[in-house]
Amino acid sequence: MALFALCQTFTGAGMQFAYGFGPLMVVQLTGSAALAGMSIALIGLSRFLIAYPIGEIADKWGRKPGIMLGLVLAMIGALITGSSMYFGSVGVLITGMLVFSMGMNAAQQLRVAATDMFPPHRRAEALGYVAMGSLIGLVLSPLIVNVSERLAVLYSQDPLGLPWLMVPVLIIPGMFMVLMVRPDPKEIGMNLGDYYPGYVAPERKPGPAVAFAWRDMLRQPRIRAAIVANGAGQGNMTVVMVLTSLVLHHHGHSLTEIAASHMFHTIGMFAFTVPLGRLADRIGHEKVMYPGVITSLVGAALVAFTSGWLLVTIGTFLVGLGWAGGNVAATALIAESYETHERGRAIGVNESIAGGINMAAALITGPVMAAGGLPATGVFAILIALPPLFMLAAQMIRPATR
Repeated sequence: MALFALCQTFTGAGMQFAYGFGPLMVVQLTGSAALAGMSIALIGLSRFLIAYPIGEIADKWGRKPGIMLGLVLAMIGALITGSSMYFGSVGVLITGMLVFSMGMNAAQQLRVAATDMFPPHRRAEALGYVAMGSLIGLVLSPLIVNVSERLAVLYSQDPLGLPWLMVPVLIIPGMFMVLMVRPDPKEIGMNLGDYYPGYVAPERKPGPAVAFAWRDMLRQPRIRAAIVANGAGQGNMTVVMVLTSLVLHHHGHSLTEIAASHMFHTIGMFAFTVPLGRLADRIGHEKVMYPGVITSLVGAALVAFTSGWLLVTIGTFLVGLGWAGGNVAATALIAESYETHERGRAIGVNESIAGGINMAAALITGPVMAAGGLPATGVFAILIALPPLFMLAAQMIRPATR
């Protein structure tokens, strides 16, 4: 677990560039604010495309091969993305962002590996431990950006491209951390009794084994609610990530200040994952998942309807915190519902759906912003997060009407 957390420390810093600088790179290369969400849409598209296939690979061959494949793709994609600013090419940017994001999303098999290594009543806590690794790497992103800004001035280079060229320096140590993990977490998950004396695996349901089918997930009310809540939190956060960079840039804040604001967002995402995970394990996943969605709503309103650095940063922090509660609880709920040999695909379905929502939200954000300004975009972010709350309300009303 420590090795996986360290891997997350090194690799997580690079993902902040995609959210923090991607919209600015698109606007600079295209000259259109309406296309600002394209980079975030590419992150969603890559997640939609890669999450289930990489889950299938990890279920068949083990978690480590899936993670390593992702890190290799991320390193290649970072170099392509950085070079797009030097070539002034939107096509190169799209290619680089897509490859980089596919790699980073594939590397999120770290989360599946974490749930493999813990018994069911501690899986939300396990997800929190991996996420905590991102906290240590928080300081790396602003430092790298600050260095790149200075080098850009010194050598007359584009400051948006240089940070990407430094990402491999972070990814390579992460690869070594993964290689040091033994045995593969999938093997641990299939033999939990060897690692937790007294643990007894739940008995399988009698009858022939049923092949995994993603449609079956949507037929189960609790899992369906978890998927919707996770997707809503992701969509809400996607809109806010586009907004944060553009709002701060519009009001004259530097790239370092923008990176610092995103750092606080990431603190919200990861600093409280362990206590949130333990709370979800103790009181129930839904009791953490739904308050997380509400917290995201409040944060989105602050980002959209305020302009000062402090209030915008508080808003983006709350969005991260709400996402953390919803994501950790929803993912743990799904993880405990499936056995080790199918868990990668089950979580992959959840991530693919979230990626599709991510992509759609990002593509719509630009036109909404161009047509209605920041207030309309804020309303859009809030509307995305409402479906799981409507589902909860319907669930609470239904027994009362019987």
